[in-house]
Amino acid sequence: MNDIERRAFVRGVAIGALAFSVGGVEIMLTAQQARAQGVPLRMLKPDEAKTLEAIGETLAIGAREGGIAHFVDQQLTLPPAFALLTVRVTETRPPYVDFYRAALAGIERASQGQFGRGYAELAEAEQHDFVTRLRQNKLERWQGPSQGSVYGILRNDAIDVVYGTVEGFARLGVPYMPHILPARSW
Repeated sequence: MNDIERRAFVRGVAIGALAFSVGGVEIMLTAQQARAQGVPLRMLKPDEAKTLEAIGETLAIGAREGGIAHFVDQQLTLPPAFALLTVRVTETRPPYVDFYRAALAGIERASQGQFGRGYAELAEAEQHDFVTRLRQNKLERWQGPSQGSVYGILRNDAIDVVYGTVEGFARLGVPYMPHILPARSW
């Protein structure tokens, strides 16, 4: 990497940018920018991304616009040891895409069973009820990873996207001091 590329990379990481592949070229974008620009997902299927965005938004307002699906998708393309996903520090074994696929499929099956509709199609109150049941391990006929781990991992991903950036620190009124507490780099 030449000096100019390295400086651009470091500057991108400082604002929370990640390397996204667009038309075969790696460019630095935040997850929010990648979503806004419609960068194609590489690991998640469109229906999985739709469910992830919907439940992410329930767990942390702003996760959809913040690019939760693009963040998770981009992190799933990395070697597991480099992923910034919460799933990495659990007992879940790689490939982590298997966890997300099973979790999101479980959410869809449970939503269909309880409400007769996919999670993204539920009214806001129904989504909140669903997430409360998920958190309390009370979704009936659940098929997927443990409800508690699904809730915790997806909640942390949503919070990371919304509040783990320089802008997120500002929304919380927390001064950003990279020499003391660096923001997560995505």
